[in-house]
Amino acid sequence: DTICISDCGLPVPEGVQKIDLALDFGVPSFEQVVSIIAKHMKSEAVHVAKEIKENNPKAYDFLESTFPSNQYEWIETSHEAFKEATKQCKCIIRTGEASPYANIILRADCIFSDRP
Repeated sequence: DTICISDCGLPVPEGVQKIDLALDFGVPSFEQVVSIIAKHMKSEAVHVAKEIKENNPKAYDFLESTFPSNQYEWIETSHEAFKEATKQCKCIIRTGEASPYANIILRADCIFSDRP
């Protein structure tokens, strides 16, 4: 299963549930929402649009530190391919983020796979 955490401008495909947290531009921020989700959800892979690296290095650096590439599978595609992938998400959590390409898809991992 996958979920998407998005900025306030990402289109939500028809049929995908939207959880709209946006209260105002920047509230809550992408970083705030991703940090809380990362704390409570075990993920195995992250998917971002490759454009984030050049157009929003602050968000990219935050994601790299939150989801280190030696612990998570990283998928980087074009923004168009990213938007296409959102059609398979269980939901899109819309933040108030107003910076470009601040979007991520997280693929869930099994929460008890590390237990003996």
